Order: sequence, then C-alpha cells, then structure tokens
Amino acid sequence: MATLFVRHDVADFDRWKKAYDDFDEERRGMGVTGDGVYRTDGAPNNVTAYHEFDSMDAAKAFAGSPRLREVMSEAGVEGEPTIWFAARV
Repeated sequence: MATLFVRHDVADFDRWKKAYDDFDEERRGMGVTGDGVYRTDGAPNNVTAYHEFDSMDAAKAFAGSPRLREVMSEAGVEGEPTIWFAARV
C-alpha cells in the first residue's frame, strides 16, 4: 500500500472542497482507495490531503496526471503543491 500526501494553499476552501468532492468518483477510477483532508489550524486555506493506493506506481501515476493538475487549477490551488509519498511498512 502507498500513500500520496499533498499540501497546498487554496484561494477559497469551500470552492476547493466542492471541486475535491466532485472529483471523488473520477479519483477512485484513477486508483484512489482511501483519502482524507485536513486544514491547518490558524490557516484555513492551507490544506493537506492524503490518498491511498494499492501500489506506489499507482500513487505516482495519479500525482503525475494532467487531469489532476487541471482539477487542482480549477479548484483554486495557489502556487506549487508540496507532494510526498510513503509506503506502509
């Protein structure tokens, strides 16, 4: 199992969350098996999300997806996100 973590600022959390929720079915079709969203205390437009996958290859393919970048841009992600991967041991 592999987990992708992403942290980024968004212009408006409610707008971003709607786009995130609307992308759920498509995200699952791209291999996401579990996910979660967190907001930074004191900085409500700073978001950290995680996405679980069956393999590291699937996680990296998702992270590199042009469709993901398109949705993030439309959702109001500001700047370049910080992305990291972890494997369950």
